[in-house]
Amino acid sequence: MTNRRVKNIVKEELSDNWYTLNKYSFDFQLNNGSWVHQEREAYDRGNGAAILLYNKEQKTIILTKQFRMPTYVNGNEDGFMIEVCAGLLDNDNPENCIKKETEEETGYRVNEVKKVMEAYSSPGSVTEILHFFIAEYSEEMKVSDGGGVESETEDIEVMEVPFSKAMEMVTKGIIKDMKSIILLQYAQINRLIG
Repeated sequence: MTNRRVKNIVKEELSDNWYTLNKYSFDFQLNNGSWVHQEREAYDRGNGAAILLYNKEQKTIILTKQFRMPTYVNGNEDGFMIEVCAGLLDNDNPENCIKKETEEETGYRVNEVKKVMEAYSSPGSVTEILHFFIAEYSEEMKVSDGGGVESETEDIEVMEVPFSKAMEMVTKGIIKDMKSIILLQYAQINRLIG
């Protein structure tokens, strides 16, 4: 860390129950040159990867649907989210991680993926960087029903959806997951499908 506008950083671990919640106290230099003391909490759950699987010929994509407790307690009526396939890196490199997650969650084995960007998911409170990928899929690549890893109590529904319907779901507020919206808009802007 080399930002000269930040000094006297003190880190205090608040929780290490699921992932790690740290409190940072530090001095920060404002644009006007004066120094202020600030405290911020940052949730460290590791970095992740997400992928949009698409089929040019069929003009379809693969999405997943699963229960997400944080959305449920924040007003998502039934707690289920429709998303692209994604997962935490767990000390793996992003490309290997997303290939493994794709097979576990969707049942498709992809050999070639293309990284299109990386971005912080919620920079005000979460340390996570997401690595965004795309890959073409076909029926020949299906090796299982997917659904996630049973030992991790994953219960994932795999959905093959026309791309046009997915974009309509974004417009209607049915798809509310940011990483999914980003990848769907990337596909639309770059005319990956149709």
